[in-house]
Amino acid sequence: MAFSSLGQGALRSAFFAFCALVLGVFSLTAQAQEETGQSDYRLGSGDRIQIKVYGEDDLSLETQLTDSGMINYPFLGEIRVTGMTVAQLEARITDGLKPDYLVKPNVHVSIAEFRPFFINGEVKKPGGYPFQPGLTVGKAAALAEGFTERASESKIFVVRSDDPSQTPVKVDLNTLLRPGDIVTVEQSFF
Repeated sequence: MAFSSLGQGALRSAFFAFCALVLGVFSLTAQAQEETGQSDYRLGSGDRIQIKVYGEDDLSLETQLTDSGMINYPFLGEIRVTGMTVAQLEARITDGLKPDYLVKPNVHVSIAEFRPFFINGEVKKPGGYPFQPGLTVGKAAALAEGFTERASESKIFVVRSDDPSQTPVKVDLNTLLRPGDIVTVEQSFF
C-alpha cells in the first residue's frame, strides 16, 4: 500500500489536520450566513446553488434555479427548492439518499451566486446588479454609479422580494439589502 512508508502517527496527524480544515470551512460558511442573515434565506429563481456529496462526485452539481423552482437531482428526480433554506435542502437530499443509495451521506449545499437586486429612480445607472452579502443601500447606490443631482437621500424605499404584499418600506443608506430586493430612490423637491 502507498501509505505503508508513512508512520501511523503521521497518517493520524494528516487526518486530523484535514478534519480541522473541513470543519473550519463549514464554520466560516455558517458564520458568514449568520452575519448576513442568510441562515434563514429562502432560495428563489436566479440563485445559483452548489450541492456537494463528499466522496460521490456523480451526486455533486452546480445549477441555477429557474422560474419553475425545480432541480433534477440524481436518484431523487425533481425537487422543488424554491422557498427552502439551504439547511432544508441539505436535509431533503440527505434523507432521500440515506435509505437506498448511501449509508451515511455527507451533503453540503451552498449558494454560489445570489439572485440580483434591482435599483431604480434617481441613480446614474439603474438596473439589476449581483447581490453580495453585507450589501447596504449606500453600497447599492455606489454600484449604480451614485445618485443623480435630483436624488433625495432621505426618500429611499425598498420592496423586499419575500414580501407578498410588495409594500415599499422607507429605508436609509445603512439598511441591509437581500437578494431580489428592489430599491427606489425618489427625487428631491429642492
